[in-house]
Amino acid sequence: MNTEVIPTKLDYYDNTLKLQSTSKLISFFKGDDGRRALILESTIFHPQGGGQPSDTGFIIVADSDFKFIVQDVRSRDGIVFHYGVIENSGGEFEMELEKGKEVRLWVDESRRKLNSRLHSAGHLLDVCMQKVGLGHLEPGKGYHFPDGPYVEYKGSVPQNELQSKTKELELEANALISRGGKVMVAVLPYEEASMLCGGCLPDYIPQGSTPRIVKLGDNPGCPCGGTHVSDISEIISMKVSQIRTKKGTTKVFYSVGS
Repeated sequence: MNTEVIPTKLDYYDNTLKLQSTSKLISFFKGDDGRRALILESTIFHPQGGGQPSDTGFIIVADSDFKFIVQDVRSRDGIVFHYGVIENSGGEFEMELEKGKEVRLWVDESRRKLNSRLHSAGHLLDVCMQKVGLGHLEPGKGYHFPDGPYVEYKGSVPQNELQSKTKELELEANALISRGGKVMVAVLPYEEASMLCGGCLPDYIPQGSTPRIVKLGDNPGCPCGGTHVSDISEIISMKVSQIRTKKGTTKVFYSVGS
């Protein structure tokens, strides 16, 4: 593989509702781990990261029978790798595909929507933590996979409050979902992004950069590179199943309705 590949343009940054697009082939190869991969000029496929699983779907090469089933998507040094298998190839596509070929991308809609709802619900929990008196907890990492999503916070909740706060969080989250509200996602200048996030950004965001911000309704925003719903109501409903505190870390476990 050519090591001079330029970073992949992330089309989902601009429109997370776009599920079909065109791009151009940069490279098609078999990696050291035996998996086949495509690198494209641009992509609407979200790579796994930020606690969110990758999109799946398929890619076809224009004017050919080549169909690539995308099973996993990863990003490394700004380059997005689409891993998968060739459908019904019978070995005829073992040759190197021509660089610059036009390709068409299709993202699995049901998986994208579920991932976006789970990810957005994690952000909504951050908002609700403030509203139920848990604003002293500092948001940390999140795990927004369907098999057991949670958001982790630095700090503790007294054991005798865990059950009551669990109920309060669920009630508050579902009240916000019922009211709804537009979800804004935009890449912004540092100062404007800071204002939308309550006047400051996390230390890991370099000053002078242009971070991507997600903002749920009238609530303060936060930096995020994932995919999200367009309105809070699209989360449908939330179940906060448990709050667990251990060694100065609090985890809030949740799920979304269907």
